[in-house]
Amino acid sequence: MSTYGEDSQSDNEWLKLGQRRLKELELSDASVAGLPARVLGASDFTFETLKRDPQLLEWLSNADWLTRVYSREDYWDEVGRAVDSCDDEAALMRVVRQLRKRHMVRVAWRDISNLADFDTIAAETSHLADALISHALEKLHSWAVKRRGTPIDADGNEQKLIVLALGKLGAGELNFSSDIDLIFAFESSGETQGAARSESNDEFFVRLSRRLIHVLDHVDKDGFAYRVDMRLRPFGGGGPLVTSVGAVEGYYETHGRDWERYALIRARVVAGDINAGEALLKRIEPFIYRRYLDFGALESIREMKAMINAEVKRGGLQDNVKIGPGGIREIEFIAQAFQLVRGGRLPVLRKREVRPVLTRLAEQTLLPGHAARDLRSAYEFLRTLEHRLQQIADQQTHVVPGDAAIRERLAFAMGYADWRSLAAIWNRHRAHVREHFDQIFGAADEPGTATETDPLTAMLATPQAELDIERLLATAGFDALDEGAGVPLRRLLEDPRIRQLSDRANQWFLKLMPDLLRAAARTKNPAVTLERLCEVLRVIVQRSVYLSLLVERPLALSQLVRLCSGSVLIANHVQRYPLVIDEMLDSRTLYSPLRKAGLAAEFSERLASVEAGDLEQEMETLRREKQTNVLRVAAADLAQALPLMVVSDHLTEIAEVCVDNAVTLAWRDITERHGEPTYQWDGKTKTAGFAVIGYGKLGGIELSYGSDLDLVYLHNSHGTAQVTDGRRELDNEVFFARLAQRLVHILSARTLSGQLYDVDLRLRPSGASGLMVSSLRAFDRYQRDEAWTWEHQALVRARVVCGDPELARAFETVRAEILLRPRDGDSLKSEVRDMRERMREELSAEKGDQFDLKQGQGGIADIEFLVQYLVLRYAAQLGEHLRFTDNIRLLEGIEKAEILASEHTQTLADAYRTYRAENHRLALQEQPGVVSDTEFTELRTAVGAIWREVMEK
Repeated sequence: MSTYGEDSQSDNEWLKLGQRRLKELELSDASVAGLPARVLGASDFTFETLKRDPQLLEWLSNADWLTRVYSREDYWDEVGRAVDSCDDEAALMRVVRQLRKRHMVRVAWRDISNLADFDTIAAETSHLADALISHALEKLHSWAVKRRGTPIDADGNEQKLIVLALGKLGAGELNFSSDIDLIFAFESSGETQGAARSESNDEFFVRLSRRLIHVLDHVDKDGFAYRVDMRLRPFGGGGPLVTSVGAVEGYYETHGRDWERYALIRARVVAGDINAGEALLKRIEPFIYRRYLDFGALESIREMKAMINAEVKRGGLQDNVKIGPGGIREIEFIAQAFQLVRGGRLPVLRKREVRPVLTRLAEQTLLPGHAARDLRSAYEFLRTLEHRLQQIADQQTHVVPGDAAIRERLAFAMGYADWRSLAAIWNRHRAHVREHFDQIFGAADEPGTATETDPLTAMLATPQAELDIERLLATAGFDALDEGAGVPLRRLLEDPRIRQLSDRANQWFLKLMPDLLRAAARTKNPAVTLERLCEVLRVIVQRSVYLSLLVERPLALSQLVRLCSGSVLIANHVQRYPLVIDEMLDSRTLYSPLRKAGLAAEFSERLASVEAGDLEQEMETLRREKQTNVLRVAAADLAQALPLMVVSDHLTEIAEVCVDNAVTLAWRDITERHGEPTYQWDGKTKTAGFAVIGYGKLGGIELSYGSDLDLVYLHNSHGTAQVTDGRRELDNEVFFARLAQRLVHILSARTLSGQLYDVDLRLRPSGASGLMVSSLRAFDRYQRDEAWTWEHQALVRARVVCGDPELARAFETVRAEILLRPRDGDSLKSEVRDMRERMREELSAEKGDQFDLKQGQGGIADIEFLVQYLVLRYAAQLGEHLRFTDNIRLLEGIEKAEILASEHTQTLADAYRTYRAENHRLALQEQPGVVSDTEFTELRTAVGAIWREVMEK
């Protein structure tokens, strides 16, 4: 149990009041659980209710009503039994009010006595409201059907009202004396049937809704149950009371505003047609949670907070627990701002309750752990203080009165010795909340305010014909020697897309540009950096979310400038895939790319947020994750945070995870239609396995930026009865052919987020004329009987990327057996040498005094062919090293087996790393892998000498 302060043992007036009230009710401290003197001294509502209802006092005194937790089912059963006995609306209203009053006395007693923690109190209060609303609606619906018929849709299905709760009730955290925010809807239009006169479903549900509001909200001699607020419905107070599901969805698609997204985060179906309500919430989820990072929402939330601040100043609401400075609303804004901004990409944040969201923000490193703890603690304290205020007289108040006596009473209710002690804790929590709120929302000025004083902004706002670009650049810090900087800037400012910006987007643009220009001017290559940045802006400018992100998060802007300055590849990557700008918010993740296990977990989490079977969105998700993680690797590479071999490891692992997920999706789609491929062998039915074999750079764990994937697909179906086990049976060969086609589509199709990889299948048996997927047995036969020497060379770098473990082991056995075959040394040498010369002639990009890092003499390909020759010639001597597919470890095996002198293997390994490092550097600038003929002369000479010694003697 959570408590606040220490029990006051002082003989204060509120304790005395509680003791007098105990005597008046003929109770003693020992006769009722909890702290009866504190409860009765703190809560007039509790005392007055017990005084008027002796049966309630007896109910509380007997059994375990005060010490047990009331579950949702407990409330449901009790309310259901009571409502069932009602014969008319008057009786229903009386029962609803009596039940609400009885249980709120119980809740207040348990709360003030610390017999339950905050979560339990909030849950019980919400469960009670759910039960009362739901059972009252059910009873009213049944009476309406008897009088006016049953509302049905065009297919004859009965329709029921959908009741959505927002705010505290929607979150399951209802206040003690709170109103309830509701939205009413129904599924389909139609008419009632079964009565003398039919009416439209609209009319039926409008009348029903009015009766439900009356039952809950109307004040009579028994008071009221809940104040009902309908202002959050579509079109607000001027809109229809009840709306069809289609109209609700259309409203949010067309007219929905950011504050409505904010409100709908906490929407929950509380009564009526639960299934239809859940389906409605699912359909409007894309309105609430955008698929991209939505930093534009921060501006809207800031505007809402500014309006509340103005209200506080006008109304003197400094002591308002809810909307005052450091109050409950600020904590809610923090949690829900992150939900609006990131909930589309992080489903883990899609929670209605505030405190669990704060916990998850810390787990996702979006909020510091200490901040999350401060805010959770403050939220519980402030909400408890709010409850104690409302428990005094069951009034919806959030303001701590200035009256000294009432403040002392509030301290007594909270368990503090005096008001001074309580105020100290309250002020500490308020200070923490305000500090964290300002850090999140106070970093950036609102558009149109601070920017107006910036001389660059004033210059940018002048008409194009009057704009002095050179003066603008000079003011931003560009040097006169930065020739050409004005050309891309003028091209950007004259772009029609800039002139067509909305007022809000233009404000973001005018606020962004001064900071962007100054940052570009501080780089080592200002003109080049500005040109790259202008090209990025030309692409993203119509997506104001990215403009707002770069304004709201200066770190993201600084990272963008830094990366664009350092690499044209990264600049073009951002230009092609703007979504990766999201990654620039956190340098800890930007420069620390994930390894394979982390990648697999991240991909899995992102795919889990997509509706299963929505292949289009699953493909988009895979592409977004690939582009994001490639950016992380490139950023770390540019920052020299990763050595060359590790860069290739990361790029290879990204490809492996992409292929693995693509196989999973393709397998799911085909098996859902046709079942799994099976075969009969040795009298048993077995499921055929599938595996993807990586060749070339993927197989050799040496992927670079933009590499395609050399793949071979294998299955192990054999024996008899090779068919799928689904209702739509397929021959296994057809099954695997379709699987291969689907896999190629998932990997290589271009979508809005680009392409995963180009896929090259020409290394499969029989090349382009062969089947897309082969059985392992056919692959084995081909390698033994038909394959050329160059295909065995390729097998040196082949490995299983993903697939069935049994098939993977079988492939490794076949690979080893093929590589271990005895070969004539002279014939092998001649064939490898001839293939190398043909490749050099066809593929070399050298011109004049240039050196092609890959195809030039003494370059990468020479080293690769040397390694492949030595592996095929001396495979039996390599032992365990034969299982490796990368050149460096194969060279280690060659050295260990003394096939080649140690100084030769070290020279080849050093040259290989050096060439590839230069290739990576050039790739970051999107330059071809060609350097001056004067570069690497010693290495080329050394590699050439080893080539001649091994291959030409």
